[in-house]
This record gives sequence, structure tokens and C-alpha cells, in this order.
Amino acid sequence: MDIVKIIGIGLISLIIIIILKQYRPEFTIYVSIIAGVIIILMITDSISGIITMLQDIASKANINSQFLKILIKITGIAILTEFAVSICKDSGESAVASKVDIGGKVIIISMSIPIIRALLETVLKILP
Repeated sequence: MDIVKIIGIGLISLIIIIILKQYRPEFTIYVSIIAGVIIILMITDSISGIITMLQDIASKANINSQFLKILIKITGIAILTEFAVSICKDSGESAVASKVDIGGKVIIISMSIPIIRALLETVLKILP
């Protein structure tokens, strides 16, 4: 099971970070980044499977593939932004973390405008 591996990597990283904080606290951020990258690499197969499944469902339901691509990109941006925010907070830079979080949200909103526009156009067509 992948979750057991992910939890194992997380716990091992935590133990290494706790030990490093006593002797070399400047290296703890590197352990955190490496653990995060390893976990993200481990879940790429699952993510690609989810994307394939969503594409199959979208093609069967006659959903515009552009909207699906936008939703997948938005999800990826949200995941990467959360990863970056967590690293910033772990290193004690909450001010930078909040700026990264705001930047990710603004990008997500700007990317979702075509979907919102299409939804509003559909609603306007339905209304008399």
C-alpha cells in the first residue's frame, strides 16, 4: 500500500528533522523538501491514473476537454502552492508563506474565469 510508504517516509523524515534540529538546524529544511519531493514522485502514478479516468468520463459525458484541462491545472497549482506554503512555514517564514498562498489563489481565480464565463452563459441561455 502506498499510504504506508508515504507515512513511513513522513515519519522517518520527522525523526531525522528532530535529530538535526539539535545539531544542525539549518539542514532541516532540506530534509523537509526532499521528503516532499519523494512523496510527490510516489503519487505521480496515482495522479496520472486519476487524470486518465477523468478524461474518459469527460469524453463519455461530452464535456469540453478544455474545461477538464483547466480543472486539472488548477488542482495541480493548488497542490504545489500548498507544498510551497508548508515549506515556507516549516522554515519559519510565515510572511512568505502567506504571499505564496495569495499568489496561488489569484492564479487559480484567473485560470477559472473561462469556466465561470461558460457557466454564466449557460445560465443566461436557460433564463427567459
